[in-house]
Amino acid sequence: MDDTPDREKSRRLSSLRPALAFLAPYRKQVIFASVALVLTAGLTLSIGQGLRVLVDAGLSTGSSETLDRSLMLFGGLVVLLTIGTFVRFYFVSWVGERVSADIRAAVFDHLVHLPPAFFERNAPTEIQSRITTDTTLLQTVIGSSVSIALRNVLMFFGGLILLLVTNVKLSLIVLVSVPLVVLPVLTFGRRVRSLSRSSQDRLADVGSYAGESLRNIKIVQGFNHQALDRRAFRNRVEAAFDVARIRIRQRALLVAIVMLLVMAAIAVMLWVGGRDVFAGRTSSGELVAFIFYAFIVAGSVGAISEVYTDLQRAAGAMERLFELLQSPAEIEDPSAPVELPAGALGIELEHVGFRYPTRPDQPVFADLSLTVAPGEMVALVGPSGAGKTSMLDLLQRFYDPTAGTIRIGGVDLKALRLGDLRRSLGFVPQDPVLFGGTLRDNVAYGHPEASDAEVRAALAQAHASEFVDALPEGLDTVLGEGGVGLSGGQRQRLAIARALVPGPRVLLLDEATSALDAESEAQIRRAILSLKGQRTLLVVAHRLSTVREADRILVLNRGQIEASGNHDDLMAGDSLYADFARIQFADAALGRASGQPPSAAGAVPATSGFKHAGG
Repeated sequence: MDDTPDREKSRRLSSLRPALAFLAPYRKQVIFASVALVLTAGLTLSIGQGLRVLVDAGLSTGSSETLDRSLMLFGGLVVLLTIGTFVRFYFVSWVGERVSADIRAAVFDHLVHLPPAFFERNAPTEIQSRITTDTTLLQTVIGSSVSIALRNVLMFFGGLILLLVTNVKLSLIVLVSVPLVVLPVLTFGRRVRSLSRSSQDRLADVGSYAGESLRNIKIVQGFNHQALDRRAFRNRVEAAFDVARIRIRQRALLVAIVMLLVMAAIAVMLWVGGRDVFAGRTSSGELVAFIFYAFIVAGSVGAISEVYTDLQRAAGAMERLFELLQSPAEIEDPSAPVELPAGALGIELEHVGFRYPTRPDQPVFADLSLTVAPGEMVALVGPSGAGKTSMLDLLQRFYDPTAGTIRIGGVDLKALRLGDLRRSLGFVPQDPVLFGGTLRDNVAYGHPEASDAEVRAALAQAHASEFVDALPEGLDTVLGEGGVGLSGGQRQRLAIARALVPGPRVLLLDEATSALDAESEAQIRRAILSLKGQRTLLVVAHRLSTVREADRILVLNRGQIEASGNHDDLMAGDSLYADFARIQFADAALGRASGQPPSAAGAVPATSGFKHAGG
């Protein structure tokens, strides 16, 4: 995420306040945990009085009967403390896990509705780290640290009161010692808080780099980049370790200083209290109880200092997560949506201007106007960067134009629900994306309720039935992430079938046949042609075999429509298109002369200005 000056400011524990909203649905469990926490704190403090009775009434009197009663009382307190501890630990841990799960779900629910522009500015792998690492830290704090903190706060104040009740003079030593212990807690806590945020950011860098490299392992190994990746990853790991080391050193110093001060105060109390016992001014039981309470108070201070740094880390984690939850959805449903008309849908672009948010100084379209009639098949051709893929992105409303209006079925895209708009569109990207799961799940991705018959019909149209039926488990074949194990052509045909299953009224194809062999491409082309008149087809293509079948061909260049017409018209009247066709014809002839397979014919060579690269 982009750093801002605000992130350099001191973080306050108030940053954890948004987490309270996630606790609200679980008031009952929180109450159970709170009651158990108060009871266990009270029972722990009662043990001091049990020790006093045990020493003064049991050991000092020499009466075995009194000793037995004292031990029974002491044992009863321990049993109750054990039961209360179980209840407290269970409910506190349950709440921590439940709230952590709810925060993860809430962050993901929000993220999946954010437009692609958000993920251009923020690396998905870094976001993934926040959803996992930061929520795990919150779970630890809510399910453990908060309970420990509250319990020790109660123990601290309860112990102080009982210290005063037991021995006022010795209590003054404790009261003088408390500020000396609290001061380093506050001082070091601020440093640890800042370092914790930096440590979490560096860990996110580690996760992001590892995820990117492992997802693209074929490229890493194919270019012999392992050594460089190992060095770069090691540098990120060391950077994270350096920040963590400084944080650990600060925390270790804090714990050591607190322990030194606490033990020094206890030593002074033992010296003063021991002299009072010798002088008869206090009993041995009172001194034992006082020492017990002194250790309770000292232990509480030490635990609070430990927990305080955990809370600071959690505050940093909550800030990072809340940044995601507060990220605005720049593209939202209208307050009064309009319904799309029935039947085939036309497309209109009227004086459209567009710039990508991450490249505001590079306009894609300046004043583009275009009309596609309902049921018409229009092919888009042009050099890389002409705006072909950008037009498809705008039609799906992944971005909004910076000027002008886009309509589908005569309705402004901004007046439609996003769900209604995208249900009316079927999209096939140039680089097909498949998800982990079964083949059926992938093909029915846009219509999970589709029957097997509907799925198989789409597979047949996409010329994918043959290879799917040949798989050992057919539609139930489990695909790895990204469709590992399938060829590029197979993945492309599954992507086409996926676009057809929901029955879209507009089909957007971005080089949908680019990864197919000649035979498969011919079958797909026939399937596409069978849809002419039934659906509006907008096809980004550079194969003449696909382009020539279109009702109309649009030549895009530098964000403008340079020419429009059929193949013959453009061959005669547009030099850019004519060059495009001649290069393909020459490439096809070269392929035949060199004995290359027919699939090479009709594909644009790397030297062609029409080679598609996301334009």
